[in-house]
Amino acid sequence: MPEDMNKDVGAGGDVEGDMDNRLIDVVLDDVSIGRATPDVEHERAVAIFDLIEENSFLPIGDSGGPYKLIIGLVESRLAFRVMRANDEVVVTHLLSLTPFKRIIKDYFMICESYYDAIRTSSPSQIEAIDMGRRGLHNEGSETLRERLSAKIEMDFDTARRLFTLVCVLHWRG
Repeated sequence: MPEDMNKDVGAGGDVEGDMDNRLIDVVLDDVSIGRATPDVEHERAVAIFDLIEENSFLPIGDSGGPYKLIIGLVESRLAFRVMRANDEVVVTHLLSLTPFKRIIKDYFMICESYYDAIRTSSPSQIEAIDMGRRGLHNEGSETLRERLSAKIEMDFDTARRLFTLVCVLHWRG
């Protein structure tokens, strides 16, 4: 199936209108993440770049963006602060981290196994670990998408990229 056949169409069926239903900037709250190693900083930058390059994002009930997003932690909860391009605040959503804790913990453990395997294991062992890693990442992405479903409309790939950033908030390197 061609890639563009999977794209969500706006409420009026106007594909061009979807260009406004997207993120143009994503920031991880410095207070939430603190300092990290250069490798972690690089991973954060790549994750943000990938998200901005391709995403579908629309707060429920809003007329359209484009949007800026600040992701952080507030009182042990995940915070999504959505703004317009002119910095006007659209909405802030706070989510409990409880549904994500096991997934993130397991994801980090399997990532460590994956990086260890790259140095010492056979290609088939690496592939098996990578499949598990991708499966956990997909589970976290679906959990995020479900938790935000009444608040923010997004496609699965956007949810995957956002879940990566949620993990980055917890990754100290």
